[in-house]
Amino acid sequence: MSSTCFVTQEATEEILLRVTNVCAGCYDDINPGDIIYYDMQNYCYLCECCQEILCAQMNENCEIIEEETPALFC
Repeated sequence: MSSTCFVTQEATEEILLRVTNVCAGCYDDINPGDIIYYDMQNYCYLCECCQEILCAQMNENCEIIEEETPALFC
């Protein structure tokens, strides 16, 4: 499921400078070389922890089926 809902990338200087340098879920810093996940449904980058939490709430069609109180910290 995660391969169709998320694109796994290594954080590059270009991504950090042009798009974002923080996780959209918990606002933790993203550093060059970190593995990040582009959420294809919400069009944002997530850290591994937030991606795992969101992935656990999704079905095979990338739809959120389990609502959970959003946490600011993983």
